[in-house]
Amino acid sequence: MVTVETRAQGRSARELLTWSRRMIDPALHTAVDRLPTSMRRVAGYHFGWWDEQGRPGNGQAGKAFRPTLVLLTTEAVGGNALDAVPAAVAVELAHNFSLLHDDVLDGDLTRRHRPTAWSVFGVSEAILAGDALLTLAFDVLAGCGHRASGSAIRALSAAVLEQVNGQSANVAFEERTDVGLSECVYMAASKTAALMGCAATLGALFGDAGVKQIERLRDFGEHLGVAFQFVDDVLGIWGDPAVTGKPVHSDLSNRKKTLPVVAALTSGTPAGRELAALYHGTQPLSDLDLARAAGLIDAAGGRAWAEARAEHRLAHALSHLESARPLPVSAAELSSLARLVVRRDH
Repeated sequence: MVTVETRAQGRSARELLTWSRRMIDPALHTAVDRLPTSMRRVAGYHFGWWDEQGRPGNGQAGKAFRPTLVLLTTEAVGGNALDAVPAAVAVELAHNFSLLHDDVLDGDLTRRHRPTAWSVFGVSEAILAGDALLTLAFDVLAGCGHRASGSAIRALSAAVLEQVNGQSANVAFEERTDVGLSECVYMAASKTAALMGCAATLGALFGDAGVKQIERLRDFGEHLGVAFQFVDDVLGIWGDPAVTGKPVHSDLSNRKKTLPVVAALTSGTPAGRELAALYHGTQPLSDLDLARAAGLIDAAGGRAWAEARAEHRLAHALSHLESARPLPVSAAELSSLARLVVRRDH
């Protein structure tokens, strides 16, 4: 078997994502197969394994950024990625718990180029399936027998609580017209960065890393998570549906207070004030309104600011990665993955 010590050169980010999916999918299927039939049906649809009738499907299961981060950080500290598969599966289950719930909270109708689970099976079924995936995540960690499983459960629990706190703030923002930029960034850090940091932490734990190395890899993951959210919010307005799996301007149609939107609304510019008048209305936004809102956000500097902050956070993430002193090939691979996370539209 080729290990990180024997590889002559690092794999590309795309190769890493394919490798990770191949590593975790059998264990992910095995875990989901343990769910009660009703929840398994919804979860399998959400993962793209079958259609709403249970027939084999060709849907997408997601890019697997977080489980890839788990496996790579394990290798980065000298561990074996195979040992960390349960941790990677747990992170993927927890992430998809949040997606199932987020789609309900946001009323989103499309994910990964297909109707969302709640729009097919109903709100209650989607929520319960999400609950089941989160429970399963902890069960996978508890039953894996690894000496780090207890610490991993505590780390995942803390990350999920922080994630839920961030989502709570995100929901509250939709009812407010005075959202500040600093609290919006804090919300993004809670909602997205917590689980990214947890993924890096679990990988380091399962690779038997020391305390300082774990902390630095956690910081790497958290900064990368904030960068991820900046990019996600840009793609939620201007992204190609072929990349995002959602309609163009999807975040604007729901009047979401995403990072570029709040940056524009608080810019003090004429475009920002015009956006506020449009965004704080009560009538549904037409396609022309959505295109106008996107243009106003751009004109007010929201897009440029978000893209610059994503690059800034990426630089911080890579600095923390370097300070963790990972194995050289792993450092190159984690850097490659981090750049793909921030430059998903390239």
